[in-house]
Amino acid sequence: MAAYILAFIDVTDTEAYERYKQLAPGAIAAGGGKYLVRGGAVDVLEGKHDGRRVVVLEFPSTEAAKAFYDGELYAKARAARANAAKGDFLLVPGI
Repeated sequence: MAAYILAFIDVTDTEAYERYKQLAPGAIAAGGGKYLVRGGAVDVLEGKHDGRRVVVLEFPSTEAAKAFYDGELYAKARAARANAAKGDFLLVPGI
């Protein structure tokens, strides 16, 4: 069953965040994932949106998503992101 990582990201250093944006796609692909949403405009249909960047990744399973997130390739990307952005990352199973 597919699983999804939802990320809500506040970029605090756009220049440093560019390094993360270079590293993350390769790590995601190597982990069997793909982008479904990668930033862009948000239309609020109900409730509130705090203005953070929204990213949605799809993986073939929860196990694959966890392996990606904890993996060596994404660890390099996370290190690049550490001083460039703050965020909330959620892993949810598909139906």
